[in-house]
Amino acid sequence: MGENPVPHDPPADGDNLERPYFLVFLGALGLLGCIALTAGTFVAAFLVPDHDWVSDTISDLAAGDNEIIMDLALYGFAAGLFALSLAASHAHLGRVWWTGGTLALAILAALVVVIGARNEYGDGDSEGIVLHVYFVYGLGALFLAAPLCFAADIGREHTGTRRMLIALGLVWGVCAPVFFFLPTSIDGAYERWLGLLACAIVLTLSHFFARRGWAG
Repeated sequence: MGENPVPHDPPADGDNLERPYFLVFLGALGLLGCIALTAGTFVAAFLVPDHDWVSDTISDLAAGDNEIIMDLALYGFAAGLFALSLAASHAHLGRVWWTGGTLALAILAALVVVIGARNEYGDGDSEGIVLHVYFVYGLGALFLAAPLCFAADIGREHTGTRRMLIALGLVWGVCAPVFFFLPTSIDGAYERWLGLLACAIVLTLSHFFARRGWAG
């Protein structure tokens, strides 16, 4: 009673609490997430009978007897998104916008997991509450928000990455809404284009965090 608490010793690294190899590891997971999504899309397309790359969407691959392949690909991509969210939280370079981008990545990971787990696509289901379309709206909004939220603070260290994130965010913002107005005869090919854009955003952030880790 009445004694002053013993102060904790300061961290050995002073104010720099970043762990370089942790950032490299998380950046690598982001890369692996994109590889999982791409590989799963190709493998499932070859296993699904009569699959049309132009008219059939990725959602069509995630329904039916071979759904586990696409589900695993989505889970891998979600793991990559969550890894980038952890990287952004670990190397917090900004304030409110950076925090917003970090939360956007975490919510994107959760949405991708839910989309894969619910299996509410590609089957023409119209009974009960069909939430898939709302999850897709969320993906559209957050893949626009995430790169733009990070761009300004990343630009203080690397202007090239800033320009890339802004360009990818703007292209996504223009292209993503078009998907909902396309005829079903070509929406499969267009969805794959959007998937490439999403992977490009993830890969740009993965490269930034991994490079920051190596430099540390």
